[in-house]
Amino acid sequence: MSAVPFHHPDRPAGEFRPIKAWHHFRKLIADKEDTEQVFHIIAALRGRKFRTIASKFWHSEKGQRILASNQRLIDVLDDHDTIKKLPAGTVGRAYVDFMEREGLSAAGLEAEYAKFTDAGVRFEDGIDRYGDRLRDTHDMLHVLTGYSRDALGEQCVLAFTYAQNRNLGVGFIAYAGGFELKRRVAPSAPIMAAIREGHRIGNAAQNIVHEDIAELLKEPLADARKRLGIGTPVIYRKAHEVMRSGGVDPYNLLAVPA
Repeated sequence: MSAVPFHHPDRPAGEFRPIKAWHHFRKLIADKEDTEQVFHIIAALRGRKFRTIASKFWHSEKGQRILASNQRLIDVLDDHDTIKKLPAGTVGRAYVDFMEREGLSAAGLEAEYAKFTDAGVRFEDGIDRYGDRLRDTHDMLHVLTGYSRDALGEQCVLAFTYAQNRNLGVGFIAYAGGFELKRRVAPSAPIMAAIREGHRIGNAAQNIVHEDIAELLKEPLADARKRLGIGTPVIYRKAHEVMRSGGVDPYNLLAVPA
């Protein structure tokens, strides 16, 4: 059994602070690159359902085995040289191609998270470690779901994540962010419908955070999507078509004047 407690005694009992979440959301809207605000929102609205799902994983045989290991997930995901030895068409190869094309790393996201944890809001318990897996697998979700890193794609991935792990902060960002996109720059596109579709796809799929990620990297991408029950984001693609037909670049959405 892992020596890490599931719930640290100093962790606040109630993690539902909507006013604080709204304050940080306004900061995020002002600067969409200010990733630290995302972590503040997630912490402010973590909620009981998220804790229940984390507890279920933590106390499962697989959860105990994964969480008791000393191997950090970001070290696995950022070992691109090893992953590149996998066959073409695997999840791992697609993941490395995506990360290198976008100039991303799992360690980079962890560094953004460190700005948040410097405020002394980390307890090193099972809830934190479950949250780490959510953070570290975020970019892999883009590969598995087919959502790109455009503004709408990010909101859809967050809706998928919310459906799987019920963190109210993630759901808030997904839907509030989608509303901002539709209101400001793409009123004719099915923005909210695409986000709801991401939520439905996440509900129907196996929980990615509960997977053995090192083994998942070895699977053919098409097979992994089928095994995990990840559907095709049809409305998301339709939203892109509508935006382009209206002269809006989906990959530069927030640059369009409000």
